[in-house]
Amino acid sequence: VQLQASGGGLVQPGGSLRLSCTASRSIFSFNHMAWYRQAPGKQRELVAQIRSDSGTNYVDSVKGRFTMSRDNASNTMYLQMNSLMPEDTAIYYCFAMYGSAFWGQGTLVTVSS
Repeated sequence: VQLQASGGGLVQPGGSLRLSCTASRSIFSFNHMAWYRQAPGKQRELVAQIRSDSGTNYVDSVKGRFTMSRDNASNTMYLQMNSLMPEDTAIYYCFAMYGSAFWGQGTLVTVSS
C-alpha cells in the first residue's frame, strides 16, 4: 500500500488548510487510519485517528479545530485544519494499518505571519 499526502503549505495564524492522503488501494477494509505530526526537535505525535465506522479521536491540542474524515469512494482520508496556530507547524504524516503499518511521505505545514 502506498499513501500519497498533499495539501501542506504556508498559512497565517488563524488560517485553514486541508490535508489529503490518497491510498493506492481501497481503504474500505483499513481498520485504522490516522494523521501524525512531527515538529522540529520534537517526537512524532498522534493528531487524529479514524475508525472504519468513521468514529474519530483527536489530541487535546487540536480538538474543536481539526476534523478528520475519510472517503472510501476515492480511497482518501482528509484532515481539515482550522484556526491554525504557530505551534501547529510540523510535518504531517498519514498512516494506515492494513495487516502492516503504512506511512505517507509527509507534507509540511508552516503557520507563520
